[in-house]
Amino acid sequence: MNKWILLGLLFCPTALLAQPASRIIALSPHAVEMLYAIGAGESIVATTDHADYPEEAQFIERVGGYYGIQIEKVVALNPDLIVVWGSGNKQEDIDRLKSLGFPLFNSDPNSLEAVADELQQLGALTGHELKAKQVAADYLTSLQQVRQANASKAPIKVFYQLWSTPLMTVAQGSWIQQIIDVCHGDNVFNDAKNAYPQVSLEAVLLKQPMVILQNQDEGNIKGIDWSKWQEIPAVKQQHIYQLDADLLHRAAPRAILGVEALCQALDKAR
Repeated sequence: MNKWILLGLLFCPTALLAQPASRIIALSPHAVEMLYAIGAGESIVATTDHADYPEEAQFIERVGGYYGIQIEKVVALNPDLIVVWGSGNKQEDIDRLKSLGFPLFNSDPNSLEAVADELQQLGALTGHELKAKQVAADYLTSLQQVRQANASKAPIKVFYQLWSTPLMTVAQGSWIQQIIDVCHGDNVFNDAKNAYPQVSLEAVLLKQPMVILQNQDEGNIKGIDWSKWQEIPAVKQQHIYQLDADLLHRAAPRAILGVEALCQALDKAR
């Protein structure tokens, strides 16, 4: 999906709107975080479920979630910009909003570096260019520092437990794989056929990971009793760590904190 959906305007954020957006609907948690980071949070009039950072975001009106967008609410709020999420919102909802004539910007960073690009693009759309430029620069500097700090560390075999039932992990092409790469981890399922494969307990045993990482969701943690699998080095040596999913899975400036946390977990097992 093109970043610029309305009127065929491509790669020209200042041409998308006649003036900076002041009534924004952000249809993803990461877009809300980005907008607050650049000083445009007060312009958000609605968002979706799970947009909970910063604290002020918890009081923004909701217009949908994974189940879809409530188009009638969007129309009633009359936004001058809607930040959609191409891989997270339903395509029929995006198409409907487009047909209604709303200016749409697709925020869907596919790399760690792309977060900085989108911060600056949102800055141009909201009149917060200077703040966005600074936040983006600080983010890239921090990312580069973490890369350099981990580049010479010994690779270590890691299994990332995305979910327990069914047991799912990450592979090449996933957001988490990029973070594992920064930390110089060796993802045991990196070469799977898709970015988010389903695997078996027996396959994890055969891969012999030295570290098992889980998000902090209680259902994910309790879904598997790893203590039954002492043959796995990560289990035997008690290198199973729980990380904050919001920091790891959201493409926003706080992703740096997620990268640092994952790197620190790997360091404990090195």
